[in-house]
Amino acid sequence: MSFLSITISLDNHTADAFGDALMDEGALSVSVSDADEGTDHERAIFGEPGATAGLWDKCELTALFMADADGLEAMWRAAASLNIATLNFTKSIVDDVDWVKENQAQFQPIAISPRITIVPTWHEAINDAANAINIVLDPGAAFGTGSHPTTRLCLQWLEQNVTVGDTVLDYGTGSGILAICAMKLGATAAMGVDIDASAIAAAHENAKQNHVALALASTEHRLQYIADITLANILANPLKMLAPLLASHTKQGGKLVLAGILDAQTGDIIDIYKPYFQMQVWRQSEGWSAIHGIRL
Repeated sequence: MSFLSITISLDNHTADAFGDALMDEGALSVSVSDADEGTDHERAIFGEPGATAGLWDKCELTALFMADADGLEAMWRAAASLNIATLNFTKSIVDDVDWVKENQAQFQPIAISPRITIVPTWHEAINDAANAINIVLDPGAAFGTGSHPTTRLCLQWLEQNVTVGDTVLDYGTGSGILAICAMKLGATAAMGVDIDASAIAAAHENAKQNHVALALASTEHRLQYIADITLANILANPLKMLAPLLASHTKQGGKLVLAGILDAQTGDIIDIYKPYFQMQVWRQSEGWSAIHGIRL
């Protein structure tokens, strides 16, 4: 089976409405992407650290129609409904493929270190070393799949710092990947906290998939937990506000690691945490830094 694919260049003020109009006109699917992807103007959105809200400034809308449908006519009807007189578009015929397999092929196991590997559920564990840690995790809505430098930095820090019997607090847990890794490294208990209910649900499922027990809580509730190790992979601005809170949940002499911080922001973060922790930059990667310290 073949399909007609039409890709239209639009600004961010028009893309959503045009996509809805195309669906009303019989499009099988509509997707939107960054027209500047791969250039210096590419902009991150949808959840990774450094991301911003809303669509990209320049968008590409791709609509699929059955090959025997009049997709071009449908496109122009959608344009007329929005009073758009001219369009910049391309069209092509695409063959039917197994989209699930195509999507899965984009996500291969991620080697965090010689010992730690992130493995999607459709792959066999590839690290069979005696002390290997394979974290089973599929890409999903919650942040933290191992693909971003901030997550990798935190996982590498955990590998070097978790000792058997530690208690761990993962503040802004997302997918739960850091808390899961800590448990697999020997922590005796781990608490994941997040503002997003969908993240908490994802972390719960990921913990089950990895056969570890996580305690999970929403930021809406008062937290009663003191940890040997506190983690927060968020962004610099919320980390600044969270300094007293994270300190209150870290035992004296306990460890803290912060990530989601651009290299240029490390000095500000260290200064804000100085009253509570002896802090320093631990490691940097691709413009991002992980900072760690000891609770005073």
